[in-house]
Amino acid sequence: MKITDVTLTLFAWDDIPPTTYGAHTGRFSGKSALGLLRLVTDQGLEGHAFLGSAMNPATSDGQALISHLKPVLIGKDPFQREHINQEIWKRQRSAGVRAIGAVDVALWDLVGKAMGQPIHRLLGTFRESVPAYASSAVLGSPAEYAEEAMRFKEYGWAAYKIHPPTRWKEDIAVCEAVRRAVGDYTIMLDSTWSYDYPAAIRVGRVVEELGFYWYEDPLADQDIYNYTKLKQQLSIPIMATEYPQTGLDSYQPWILQQATDYLRGDVAVKGGITTLVKTAHLAEAFRMNYEVHHGGNSLNNVANLHVIAAIRNTEFFEVLLPDGAQKYGLVHDITVGRDGLVHVPNEPGLGAAIDFDLIERKKIAVLT
Repeated sequence: MKITDVTLTLFAWDDIPPTTYGAHTGRFSGKSALGLLRLVTDQGLEGHAFLGSAMNPATSDGQALISHLKPVLIGKDPFQREHINQEIWKRQRSAGVRAIGAVDVALWDLVGKAMGQPIHRLLGTFRESVPAYASSAVLGSPAEYAEEAMRFKEYGWAAYKIHPPTRWKEDIAVCEAVRRAVGDYTIMLDSTWSYDYPAAIRVGRVVEELGFYWYEDPLADQDIYNYTKLKQQLSIPIMATEYPQTGLDSYQPWILQQATDYLRGDVAVKGGITTLVKTAHLAEAFRMNYEVHHGGNSLNNVANLHVIAAIRNTEFFEVLLPDGAQKYGLVHDITVGRDGLVHVPNEPGLGAAIDFDLIERKKIAVLT
């Protein structure tokens, strides 16, 4: 089998609700564009992936994918995925990590279809369902967070994570309000790289006392020096490494300097399924969790779920709120059952039904 063509169909995503998760996202709303990546083969099979998100339109990375990665892919056997992965990473500086991630996901989808197996079976299935947690946007008051957390507790979801206002005194008030409301329920804090070291200590000691499950990204994303100090001062698990956008190599110093308890990543910002699996196994060797982050679009989340189903050191599946800023382009998206679980698809490849009619109606352009 050979790859004979690579195209990216850009399609409009409208009616995105006003949303922010912190200073790193700003406030986004209204319109974006996703890209449907197609890897076409001489045997009539196609591999698919989505590029882009509500706040990072595919127009940002799409042309780089076609210009810099398509020439690498044409004529290649998709079963030589590891070789292809090594070759496309050599184009990181020109193509970007998100484009690499989309290509890698599409390659796995293509091989799964060729084998007649879901991706998680190709990787080696560990489980077929996983507990889900709700991951908030930045809300207007402590009471709003408390109300939302209670709602998801009543729905039967496994946990609730706070994206706070990112002003440390207000963040403490939010955490206290949520704990009072939910009682004995799993809650986490994701401060989105917003504190200096003194503020991180202050907030960390409070959420530690409140029994939060983990403390995520309190310091700047590459501040390994202060993360190491912070981890020595707190007993609550620290989670870092979601950013920067890069691959497997970036995890080395975090482990060697004992700067975080858990590792983090997703198929969009770490370069696809291949990087996630390698990193999860690296983390497993050190008895560390590799908690998979939300993927930014519906098909990335399906790819993330296949990885989670094939590794044992992820506890949860993240559902980032609101749905209107995260779910688009599939006929049926991932849903959380009354048991608080999400279930991995068992159809070949990604196993997700892409809404091709919607994509055709909303088509902006086809990059070739």
